[in-house]
Amino acid sequence: MDLLSIDRSKELISSDKAGKVMHMLYQEDAEAGRDRYGLVLDGYRKAFPEGEVLLFTSAGRTEICGNHTDHNHGKVLAASINLDCVAAAGPNKSSVIHIISESFDQDFEIDLNRLEPSKRHAGTVDLTKGIIKAFIDSGYEVGGFNAYITSNVIASAGVSSSASYEMLVCSMINELFNDGRIDVVAFAHMGKYSENVYWNKASGLMDQMACAVGGLIALDFNEPLAPKVRRLDFDFAKTGYAMIMVQTGKGHADLSEEYSSIPDEMKSVAAFFGKDALSECSEKELIDNIKEIRERCGDRAVMRAFHFFEENKKVDGAVSALEDGDFEKALSYVRASGNSSWKYLQNTYVTGAVKEQGIPVALALTEIYLDSIGCGACRVNGGGFAGVIQTFVPDDKAREYAEYMDRALGEGSAHVMKIRPVGAACINRLMD
Repeated sequence: MDLLSIDRSKELISSDKAGKVMHMLYQEDAEAGRDRYGLVLDGYRKAFPEGEVLLFTSAGRTEICGNHTDHNHGKVLAASINLDCVAAAGPNKSSVIHIISESFDQDFEIDLNRLEPSKRHAGTVDLTKGIIKAFIDSGYEVGGFNAYITSNVIASAGVSSSASYEMLVCSMINELFNDGRIDVVAFAHMGKYSENVYWNKASGLMDQMACAVGGLIALDFNEPLAPKVRRLDFDFAKTGYAMIMVQTGKGHADLSEEYSSIPDEMKSVAAFFGKDALSECSEKELIDNIKEIRERCGDRAVMRAFHFFEENKKVDGAVSALEDGDFEKALSYVRASGNSSWKYLQNTYVTGAVKEQGIPVALALTEIYLDSIGCGACRVNGGGFAGVIQTFVPDDKAREYAEYMDRALGEGSAHVMKIRPVGAACINRLMD
């Protein structure tokens, strides 16, 4: 892919061809999307006057069904959304990567010869180092580059702002140094490696896969090194429903121990059978040995194992319903998924802080509202314990519901999301 000067890049973004790409990515917000690329080009020119660039995008994501199943090699129904990280980036012919993030007021450099994580094992610098190390260890090319980034992927909101950033960095390294030849599944593994090793976070592959692949996708992690990815030919825009994320008032940056307890407890049940993950076991085996498992692993681990097995069935049901064009039936599985997360998985609040139950409060408010209109669905979204819930309401009720939640939880709590068909990509390549 040929790099372009800043002026030529601006001309490209203003073209009719770019307009079609912007509409595909951002729908009615296409012009605002186009403006954001202009802003990153201006920011890049101010920070790095020399050199040529490419433009990049990486979507945020949501899981629609399949909460906390990927790390035990289960199934997920996920989608990329119209919030994204965007960047202008170009090689600088050095051994230093220089990244400026306008959204998060960050400006840092990484020496490619010094990629060890910090003692904190946290933060954007460590995350970026981990991705670079994964590229090198995988035998791919890496070089110095400059990048100017902006993001509207809401942080601490269950839409994977971190995974979106990871996949953006992967896209930049892929295009700038590897001719765009690396598969997005490899991107996901690199992001997972970085979180596991450089952040000490026991995450799975789902966030990265959904951010990287794009569209509405069914994921099966039974073979974790080569997960099955199936794009669903389903137009969510024609369902008559809006997908709304509601922030419940508390971030989840300090909840790594709570998140890690879920895969750890599920895997403790698998270990009872001499297996590494619950995908290698069956629900019947769990039931047949439940007395011994309760004694060895504890009741919460048992409940979380039940969630895993039942959630996989819900994903299958939702995918089948979508393939049949039956969105109302698919919503019934979404409702059941939310109920399972609340009751079985138990990731709607921290047990050591029972006075803080933002997610259950938001779910209760939403269930009362949905009962009043007789349709829709809601569920915890993302890792849980704090953060956001996901709600599906009819299009003609979206504003009413958003205002209802804003009154209860604070102005700006509710955000209407759209599903987009592209995950992580080089904008120039999309217009090629």
